[in-house]
Amino acid sequence: MLTIKRLDLADARLLIEGAAEKAREIGVPMCIAITDESGNLIAFERMDGGKITSVTIAQDKSFTASAAKKATHEYNAVNVPGKLAFGIHTEVGGRISSVGGGLPVVVDGEVVGGIGISSGTPQQDMDCAQAGIDYFETKRG
Repeated sequence: MLTIKRLDLADARLLIEGAAEKAREIGVPMCIAITDESGNLIAFERMDGGKITSVTIAQDKSFTASAAKKATHEYNAVNVPGKLAFGIHTEVGGRISSVGGGLPVVVDGEVVGGIGISSGTPQQDMDCAQAGIDYFETKRG
């Protein structure tokens, strides 16, 4: 038997709260997705004004970060012609994202979930995702 650590709904709400706070600070309404360690959606918020296309993109970023246990921007660096991982974004039915804004959530050295953000630039998305994780780390008890 395996014992698996995973985010719960209260954790997901903390991640969303921290990310949304940063999004309001920078003035960009975001779509925020939280997945468990297997990439399954736990919670989602589309802030007023968040882009329609970003609903799916945020979920795919979170899926990638948690299921693959890697930040999406790390795939971006290797998903270029001539690199061995080129085309990774076509895998898993096209759900692997190589656009910045998806980060794994790590607790006690284990990936317990992911956060995916979309609607801003990749850097804005990455900043909001990190803000969500930072908030979660300070508030979780």
